[in-house]
Amino acid sequence: METNLKEMTKFQKVKWWLHFITSIIMNSVVVILVLIGIVFLAYYIDVVKSIKSGHGNQPLFQAYVIISQSMEPTIHVQDAIVIKRAKEYKVGDVCTYLSKNPSYFGIMITHRIIEVRTDTNGEKVYIFKGDNNYSADPLPVSENQIFGHVVMKIPKIGYVQYFLSNAYGWIIAIVVPCVGIITFDIMKLIKTTASRNKRRKRG
Repeated sequence: METNLKEMTKFQKVKWWLHFITSIIMNSVVVILVLIGIVFLAYYIDVVKSIKSGHGNQPLFQAYVIISQSMEPTIHVQDAIVIKRAKEYKVGDVCTYLSKNPSYFGIMITHRIIEVRTDTNGEKVYIFKGDNNYSADPLPVSENQIFGHVVMKIPKIGYVQYFLSNAYGWIIAIVVPCVGIITFDIMKLIKTTASRNKRRKRG
């Protein structure tokens, strides 16, 4: 491939790189869509089973983008996580739960379980703490607050999500390379046609 690139003209090199970058972006989009499709299929099957059984379970899989530094260096800001519902959770699990703390009420928090206790009602509760925090979360967490434990981390995908969620992001990532390739193809076609017409005139 190095030899071929050296033999190419500047015009051909630019076109080759545009094709290369566009193919990477397109393949990445396809892979992401396939993964999303698989997750949604699993989610749909799980919801149907949950409805038929009469249980109000949390979805089997969910995904979130981390926006705080509380879990560093394990999970960084703008990392994406995929969580999976489990039958039980244990000390050491990194889980996402719905906070009932008045300061963060209704906020999804992803921290690590550091202790499992039994409350005055005899129910199991969990004590969470962020790896980067000095103290544990102020309120115990009941099992029905926990949405699942982390099964996958995708580094810095939040930046990509933010970039592509803006109009200029899609224009830069998709439209510009495609327009560039089309423009180069048109220019090549014009150049080829002009060369053929010259040869015909000479003939």
